[in-house]
Amino acid sequence: MIMDPIMSLDTAMFTILAAHVGLTIGTLSRHLHARPDLKPLLNSLLRFDTVGIYLLTERGHGLDAFNVETTATTTPHGFVLNTPREEACKFMPASTPLFGIPKVALVMARLLVDGHDRGPRFFIVPICNAHTMYTGVQSIRLGPRPGTSPLDFSLTRFTNVHVPHTALVASNVSDLSPPSRPLDAWWDQVWRIPLGTMAVSAPWISSIKAAAYIAGRYSMHRSLVGKGTQPIPIITFRTQQWPIAHATAVAMVMSSWYPIAIKQCEDRSLDHRVRHGLAVIVKATTCRHFQRCIPEVAERCGAQGTFEHNYMARIEASSSQKATSSPSASGSSPSSSSTATQSPSPPSDHSLLAHHAHSLLSENLSLLASLPGGHRSPTYNSLILPQAELAIEAMGHALAYAAALASHVPQPILDVYESAVIRRDPAWYSEQGGLSRVQQRLREDAAVTALMPHLERYLDDLDIAPYVSAPIVSDEGWKTYYASLDAFSGDATPESEQVQAML
Repeated sequence: MIMDPIMSLDTAMFTILAAHVGLTIGTLSRHLHARPDLKPLLNSLLRFDTVGIYLLTERGHGLDAFNVETTATTTPHGFVLNTPREEACKFMPASTPLFGIPKVALVMARLLVDGHDRGPRFFIVPICNAHTMYTGVQSIRLGPRPGTSPLDFSLTRFTNVHVPHTALVASNVSDLSPPSRPLDAWWDQVWRIPLGTMAVSAPWISSIKAAAYIAGRYSMHRSLVGKGTQPIPIITFRTQQWPIAHATAVAMVMSSWYPIAIKQCEDRSLDHRVRHGLAVIVKATTCRHFQRCIPEVAERCGAQGTFEHNYMARIEASSSQKATSSPSASGSSPSSSSTATQSPSPPSDHSLLAHHAHSLLSENLSLLASLPGGHRSPTYNSLILPQAELAIEAMGHALAYAAALASHVPQPILDVYESAVIRRDPAWYSEQGGLSRVQQRLREDAAVTALMPHLERYLDDLDIAPYVSAPIVSDEGWKTYYASLDAFSGDATPESEQVQAML
């Protein structure tokens, strides 16, 4: 479902489905075998009669969601939920009743038993019916976010909200004992998060495909007349060719890797920390590819690239928000960065990109070994953590290249992808890879030159055309769009005023 290109056309829809299906239904379904009482709720969610939201993070607790402050205190009849202060408001899933559909939430709260904190647990809490909030639940709508797929993002707080014992999300609701390993127990509860981290990458890949296709097709028919008399398609110019070749190569390579990465993340034989690390690698790599490719190709479409109807500006504004929806390399904790380094990767001699990834990893691990205090030290924070994104991306580049090579992606595509990655760290490739600046430039030139004769076929191979409605894709499409626009005309005549000459 998440790999369907239609997901890239409406990020609000994707956001709802990711939380509704991936997080809420996914979390509850794990306990269905022991909790048949959950079946009516799951059926309602599956019919979309009720929307499920996932209230994990708080305004004051994002990446440190293990330390949430919302409380669920035991009572003779169940639990009572409270938000102790503003910073403990759940941030930021859409919890208002404005869209006319009932909502239920999985709320992460600290279980308090006889005044003792038994750690964070999930609780099923009805939020609103189709018209109004339930008693004790307050949804405070946040201001609008940029982009064209707005949702009713909110702060949600609880005041003496009573729920039954069966609201506890667990196979055994009578087991309120404290976990022996609290952090591991918490990760076990939020086990859907790594899959969600992986899921947000899928629409980015489809978006890169669409942008490459739009810009490529536009550049083939958009022409200018120079000193001669014959129109010259703008795709003739290398400054136009590189961004389109780059986006096309990224789209094809990432499409080869992503299904393989999904299977690895679902492999229960791998440690859950390794699977989470791989999800972080996929998200960080795909996100940064998206953030480089989309603005680059949109710019090459000139003013046309800035209009919503031509897709690129819209998807850039809407999809950039997903970059912060779950942990990625740029904002990851030391632990998530370190687990990413344990993910499976090709050997150093597999490719130039693999050599780069292993070299960066080795360099930083050697530095880490020399630090007193390890990954909790201030020096780690200042010297190594800022390098996490570059190292994690390098691992992603090597894995993606290996997957594309194994999938027999055309060599020109692989060569352009390699050149794009070299652009990210030209100093290393000069110092360690044996490629001078001029050699890097010549290598890139040869890659683009080899790709361009096949560009039209590669664009078709993206299989994105049925989902593209941008009118600039063809001259015929533009004329059809032009005919549909509002036109203003009239019969007024400008009044002329006689001006007297003055001496």
